[in-house]
Amino acid sequence: MPVPDADIHPEATGPAKALVAHHQAEQPLKFYAGWFCPFVQRVWLALEEKQIPYQYIEVNPYHKQPSFLALNPRGLVPTITSPSPDASSSSSARPLYESTVILEYLEEAYPTHGPALLPTDPYLRARARIWIDYVTSRIIPAFHRFLQHQPSSSDSAAGDTARGGELQTLREEFLNTLKEFARELHPQGPYFSGQDFGLVDVVLAPWAIRLWVFDEFKAGLGIPAPGQGGADEAVWDRWRRWVAAVEGRRSVRQTLSEREYYLPIYQRYAEDKAQSELARAVRKGRGVP
Repeated sequence: MPVPDADIHPEATGPAKALVAHHQAEQPLKFYAGWFCPFVQRVWLALEEKQIPYQYIEVNPYHKQPSFLALNPRGLVPTITSPSPDASSSSSARPLYESTVILEYLEEAYPTHGPALLPTDPYLRARARIWIDYVTSRIIPAFHRFLQHQPSSSDSAAGDTARGGELQTLREEFLNTLKEFARELHPQGPYFSGQDFGLVDVVLAPWAIRLWVFDEFKAGLGIPAPGQGGADEAVWDRWRRWVAAVEGRRSVRQTLSEREYYLPIYQRYAEDKAQSELARAVRKGRGVP
């Protein structure tokens, strides 16, 4: 039976389409990507920020081609291949996958490509890794629990407008993860560690710029309007400034497709019909795979 998720627009659109076209030439580093995937966008942001030459290769991970499975047995994007420095090696391309692993690899393998996305100070680098893990283990699962929730008898017929329903509980859980993250942001910013865009910003940015899905499918995200945050106003103000800075980043804008093509993908998540590994993991209560 065909997987519904496989029926996606076959290529990037809008600003991302132009960027893809610019990266079709043969390069030693090959970037196997799906234009729609936030995990892919993490790696794409790092490649663009560090100006590492790469060849973009579009992959539909729901149509797992044997040649791609030979690189990544799980058939998932992002995947990269980097040439072996050993000319006598039987394989000239070495594959890597998992977005956070790739991000660390790019930082270590291309030290002369700036800017550095992790601090040089050991303590600050370790702290960045703590919050990278927090994004992956706490914020993203909460995002998807909220998005994938289906109404039950405890939710109101109007989409959980009544306080205390299951959807509202998940909304508050997600908002609490954002507040905890915002409390750790550099006071002046605009980014997590200050003026420099780094890996902590990179790992959360693709989800931060997709928060519109809650207005579209879940009756709103619930972040207070400016001046209405009460005791948490300073925290929410810092969050808004971080989001604005991320949204304005050139690499972020240029790796985005047109919203209309994301809509059917996120509608499947909102109806809890998506078949990605992440969707299935959240459905089973395991969090991010």
